[in-house]
Amino acid sequence: MGGAGRADRPAGQSQQSPSIEAAVGGLATDEERVGQLLLLGWIGDSAEAARPTLRELRPGGIVYVDNARTAAAAQVINAALPAIAQEYGVLPPLIAVDHEGGSVQRIRDVPNLGSNADFAATQPADRDACLRGQQHAEQLRAMGFTMNLAPVLDVNNNPANPVIGSRSYGADAALVARLGSAYVRGLQGGGVAAVGKHFPGHGNTSVDSHLALPVLTQTQAELEQVELVPFRRAIAPDTDVAALMTAHIVFPAVDPSGRPATLSTPIITGLLRQTLGFQGLVISDDLAGMRAITDNYGPGEAAVQAIRAGVDMLIIGGGLPRQRESRDALLAALASGTLSRERLDEAVRHVLAVKARFGVLGDAPAPGPGCA
Repeated sequence: MGGAGRADRPAGQSQQSPSIEAAVGGLATDEERVGQLLLLGWIGDSAEAARPTLRELRPGGIVYVDNARTAAAAQVINAALPAIAQEYGVLPPLIAVDHEGGSVQRIRDVPNLGSNADFAATQPADRDACLRGQQHAEQLRAMGFTMNLAPVLDVNNNPANPVIGSRSYGADAALVARLGSAYVRGLQGGGVAAVGKHFPGHGNTSVDSHLALPVLTQTQAELEQVELVPFRRAIAPDTDVAALMTAHIVFPAVDPSGRPATLSTPIITGLLRQTLGFQGLVISDDLAGMRAITDNYGPGEAAVQAIRAGVDMLIIGGGLPRQRESRDALLAALASGTLSRERLDEAVRHVLAVKARFGVLGDAPAPGPGCA
């Protein structure tokens, strides 16, 4: 079993704080409850452009796709988003962005600390990696972000990998685990929720899941020896990563159905929840902008399968029509019993636990130990 069992889950991950119970009690309709499972992109360069998304879909979070390139623009947007949400009685949203360093950094005019691979090449100590995370937290908090879609915990052991590459700390699973864990401690200690990605591992693919559906043929024993090592470390109580992001990759050894990990009950509920013991927030990779999903599943089908599999929050970029279709499919599945209310309640509480932990619900933040 995993090294992060339920009995030793830190208090920061509690799903029963007064603010969470109050938030749950305030979600009076199925639309409000399902909305908390949505981490939505929007089209535009202002908070006003996100108003229809907040008003209609009542999302649990907003994610930047191509909405701002400068810190000043992001500050203005992020200051306004919670106020717009409040106008419609929507809980304050998580505000997320990709801020890995190197080639993946949406806000361009803050210092870029370089790629994980370049950083790892300097032979850093744990404290160096922690301080890197802390510096990212300082940058992001100053702009009003509460969640970073980082770090990459993939072990880049395939030289032909077209999408991970320098985004990974390298090909050594132990090194990725050590530096990734330290980075999480720094980022979360600085008050920003970390999202380790892409579970159970995207480093050995030769196909970009933005363009097609990759299949990895490793046995589960081989996954345990390489791909899962950094995720186990991030889940451990002394790191306690807030969230993990799933990969749109087929792992036949774990799930022979052909479903990608994001839609797979054996992978998300079986491997991640039951075997590794992760009780935090599980977020999908983008369901709207990656052909591994869009070429094979309709928006509603993908959304329902992902939540049923054990994913808690769905990243859906793009515009309202696809997002609305996904939300409506979840509501229909809930009404028909295809999606159980127990699964919905569990997912909602996982979202709210992260919000409470990082002060989004008004609590005193309890993010973690940092680099002390």
